Amino acid sequence: MKSPESLVRREILDLKAYHVAPAEGFVKLDAMENPYRLPAALAAEMGARLAEVAINRYPDPTAPRLKRALREAMGIPDALGVMIGNGSDEVLQIISLALARPGATVVAPEPSFVMYRMCAIAAGLRYVGVPLRADFSLDEEAMLAAVRVENAALTWLAYPNNPTGNLFSREAILRLVAASPGLVVVDEAYYAFSGGASLLDEVGRHPNLVLVRTVSKLGLAGLRVGLAIGPYDWLEQFEKLRPPYNVNALSMAAAELVLGHREALDEQTRRIVEERARLEKALDALPGVRRHPSAANFILARVPDAPAAFEGLKARGILVRTFHGSHPLLAHCLRLTVGTAEENARLLEALASVL
Repeated sequence: MKSPESLVRREILDLKAYHVAPAEGFVKLDAMENPYRLPAALAAEMGARLAEVAINRYPDPTAPRLKRALREAMGIPDALGVMIGNGSDEVLQIISLALARPGATVVAPEPSFVMYRMCAIAAGLRYVGVPLRADFSLDEEAMLAAVRVENAALTWLAYPNNPTGNLFSREAILRLVAASPGLVVVDEAYYAFSGGASLLDEVGRHPNLVLVRTVSKLGLAGLRVGLAIGPYDWLEQFEKLRPPYNVNALSMAAAELVLGHREALDEQTRRIVEERARLEKALDALPGVRRHPSAANFILARVPDAPAAFEGLKARGILVRTFHGSHPLLAHCLRLTVGTAEENARLLEALASVL
């Protein structure tokens, strides 16, 4: 037999591909994107800069200018290494592949980012999910037991967590790092909205701690630029698995330029955080809605009937994400990306009508 069923690994055959809903014509509040476009002057400067890029040549695989721009924008010290990925998804995949010794196990709390499990399966790692507590806090005792019993080669922690939006205890994370026999990777995709919460200052103090970040949530999702931050000995190994031209020359040039104007991105982040507070207050006033505290650019809200609410919002031109049926702790939960003031007003009006 020459069919996929006879040749593809069983665990891949059993997977479902990561689904991205068609969004044309909708108010798009399902993917945690920054809702604001670049200021006109900066967009024009980007156009001129990109026109100068020699797209007939391969990009510099070491990306020195982009790395320097990332270091300056994110405060990454020279004592730590940086590896560039085609979005943070590729970084997650590279790290998973690097740790995929025969029989190795990866541990992550659940519910969390689905790509931790998908990358583990793709790499041939055994995946063990550890349920969060009912309030979405980290079950420290269960996580410590899991990494020890499973002799975990790799442990993922999202900080803030997706899709719940909360920050796990910093002290609990550091105790987990100290107790883990393998690598612990903290995913800080939403760090910009967390009020300064970050473990960047701890990277380098622990031999088994690596950070992952992205520029996607800052307003540059279309560029697909992510990064790993960690001790040079870890980054040296990850680099062996990174495709040499994984980030294209246009993305490099655009990211370098915009990161040099961090004040524009910071202003947009400030507006998103302000809108998040207004959206939280308005959700609290809606009967039947229980929203959870968020340190990200989205809010998880439990409603009486999530499937019906999702379809009702969609019928009114608003696209959000439903997690009902994905995990017992997420029963009847919707994830609402924080949009512009106008988008949030439309969301609230529609949600009130649906409920």
